[in-house]
Amino acid sequence: MSRIGKMPIPIPDGVTVHIDNQSITVKGPKGTLTRKCVGNIEIKEQDNAVCLVTLDEERQTGAFHGLMRSLINNMVIGVTTGFVKKLKIVGVGYRGESKGNIVVLNVGYSHPVEFQLPDGITATVSKDGAIDVEGIDKELVGDVAAKIRKVRKPDSYKGKGIRYVDEVVRIKPGKSASKG
Repeated sequence: MSRIGKMPIPIPDGVTVHIDNQSITVKGPKGTLTRKCVGNIEIKEQDNAVCLVTLDEERQTGAFHGLMRSLINNMVIGVTTGFVKKLKIVGVGYRGESKGNIVVLNVGYSHPVEFQLPDGITATVSKDGAIDVEGIDKELVGDVAAKIRKVRKPDSYKGKGIRYVDEVVRIKPGKSASKG
């Protein structure tokens, strides 16, 4: 049985949880999220908290137990505070711009790259090249941030490109470093 799955998920004020047959809907001040339950797991709401109970002792059910608890907890956090992924653009002449639900990136190609943001995701680009990807769905925020980073991954020789704020890029020595 999963140790993570055993922990109850507290429901803060202003958040409502609706449990259907095999799906759960979490509604809060920032929006609504719905997810289908996987595995042989029963979801219960009791004492202003959500509890998950496995219906058998199989190994896969134990894995799904912890997974579903984490996913539901992320839904509750998402509808109350939301999630943010921070990226930064590094490089001379590299810059980005936000136009509604499109992020325009000038990152060394012969043309600007326009990245269409999906529904529920907003992105702000500052003058110093910081990109903040925000939304209520943690999975979608991470996916969009990864796709924006993929437009121009950090170069391992000069470090130019789009990277996460906390990402460490190891710079390789060039071919002139081997001559000595």
